[in-house]
Amino acid sequence: MKLHDDALRELGLAVIQVEAQAIADLAKQIDANFVAACKLLFACKGRIVVTGVGKSGHIGGKIAATLASTGTPAFFVHSGEASHGDLGMITMHDVVLALSNSGETQEIVAILPLIKRLGIPLIALTGNTTSTLANFATVHLNVSVAQEACPLGLAPTSSTTAALVMGDALAVSLLEARGFTRADFAFSHPGGRLGRRLLLRVNDIMHTGCAIPTVLVDTLVSGAVLEMTAKKLGMTIVVDEKGQLQGIFTDGDLRRLLGQNLSLPNCAISDVMTRDCAVIEEMCLAAQAMQVMQEKKISALCVVNNQQQVCGALNMHDLIRAGIV
Repeated sequence: MKLHDDALRELGLAVIQVEAQAIADLAKQIDANFVAACKLLFACKGRIVVTGVGKSGHIGGKIAATLASTGTPAFFVHSGEASHGDLGMITMHDVVLALSNSGETQEIVAILPLIKRLGIPLIALTGNTTSTLANFATVHLNVSVAQEACPLGLAPTSSTTAALVMGDALAVSLLEARGFTRADFAFSHPGGRLGRRLLLRVNDIMHTGCAIPTVLVDTLVSGAVLEMTAKKLGMTIVVDEKGQLQGIFTDGDLRRLLGQNLSLPNCAISDVMTRDCAVIEEMCLAAQAMQVMQEKKISALCVVNNQQQVCGALNMHDLIRAGIV
């Protein structure tokens, strides 16, 4: 059957409305059982072992990942594999979080006696309050829905959405209870942009040693330009005989000087450099270096140590390559 555009839009909207209602109804299940589940998870000395099969297994995997990335150590074990060796991953210090809409999934029911023998708490997310899994659980969270978004009532749609939202509610509640911060999140996500901004320091990406463009204070402009060209950072740091910072000379400074009536090749760099230049300490976050550059409308910085001695150089391209910008 050929579908018209309006019909497709109406079908999509109907699915969203059904699932939105399922989530709205879920608010009634944030009750004493939810509080009890949070307390069990918070008190866990080991890890949260999430288990499920099929679509519930996929949702369980996502819940485990969300817990782990927000300060609650967790991992997913497929219920079918658990009874074939993977149950050895579970210790007496763990808490099991099991997902099954029917509460009668054979693979989960099969491992319930083993969970009981270990004497560990079991939190169950099901849509059937009278099921085997619900009755066995230490705490049962009801994630039942009035209807699936699937018109056949067969494909898990609203039910998996409800389970996922309940998992998010647990994870975020625990995040708040643990005082989990943006910095903590960054340590769990070092490869992401937030992680780079909160973890990467200037000394992780700055140019050091011979790669630092440096000239003495009595160097001619022509010599400074050669140093800038060789080091390719668009600037050179100017120091005295003791290596103390005296100023900086950049491509921008050179362009501005070209319009003046000066004999640049014979001019000392000390006469045209920028004194009292902006600097950044090596242990500062790279994101702070970016902020300094943006505020001062510059593209390069001299890096100093805690004794204010030159130890590196940094430009905007370094920040871009590091993923800070």
